[in-house]
Amino acid sequence: MEGWKKVTKRVHDKGGKIFIQLWHVGRMSHPDFHHGELPVSASAINPNSKSFTPEGFKDTVTPKEMTIADIKRTVSDFKNAAANAVKAGFDGVEIHSSNGYLFHQFFNGTSNIRTDEYGGSIENRTRFFFEVLDAMKEVIPQEKIGVRFNPSLDGLFGITMDKDTIPTFEYLIKKLNDYDLAYVHLSEPFTDVSENPFAVTEIAKHFRPLYNGTLMINTAFDQNKGNKVLEAGDADLIAYGKLFISNPDLVARFENHLELADWDQDTFYTTGAKGYTDYPMASKSLK
Repeated sequence: MEGWKKVTKRVHDKGGKIFIQLWHVGRMSHPDFHHGELPVSASAINPNSKSFTPEGFKDTVTPKEMTIADIKRTVSDFKNAAANAVKAGFDGVEIHSSNGYLFHQFFNGTSNIRTDEYGGSIENRTRFFFEVLDAMKEVIPQEKIGVRFNPSLDGLFGITMDKDTIPTFEYLIKKLNDYDLAYVHLSEPFTDVSENPFAVTEIAKHFRPLYNGTLMINTAFDQNKGNKVLEAGDADLIAYGKLFISNPDLVARFENHLELADWDQDTFYTTGAKGYTDYPMASKSLK
């Protein structure tokens, strides 16, 4: 918390706002992070993917199925993390329930084969997520909580879509109308799912009518594509990731229609300044 206070102060000193993602990767973790113990998940099913470890990428392993006690403890951990985020000066938190991580592992029928109250029906498979959300809003105002989903993720991070996938996310997003959240953050498909009978190819357009609150969308947007989505009313906010990495002054570049710098994908998820804080600013764009 003390370290993050330095970051949030610098952001606030510049007039900015900052949310922090709170997440649990579940079975995408590796025993290297757990003193040799297995990572945990909804069910003991190996995603057959890669874990990023201190020694580089390694094959995932078959995780340990979470007990009820494990789930309750994790709910408490998220609640405590939200309280700590407030103490550290963050303006809000985002529950990262996306991209094949722990909550997504509970949502998905190919990674959750439980037969208790956390498996089977859509209501059961989403129960853990709503328990976390309800616990977190006890320590942070709802309007300071955002949530993130990737409805049409398929073939990545051990997630395979089935007939219940989109109905599960429709249930989640409709139920979130009962909350007063900061936003719901959705991702457009990471891969070509046009031939997948279970997928939705235009996420913002599909889910916009289902959600009454602020809707954020991301994945592969440039300025023009983002503006078109906003003008069509399919989303309220566009999230930029890779472009912000390689263009620390992205807002100024957009405002002044300046050339954008390319990112170096080889430096993603590595340590040190290279590919993180060494991208130059376009000085002429600064006012």
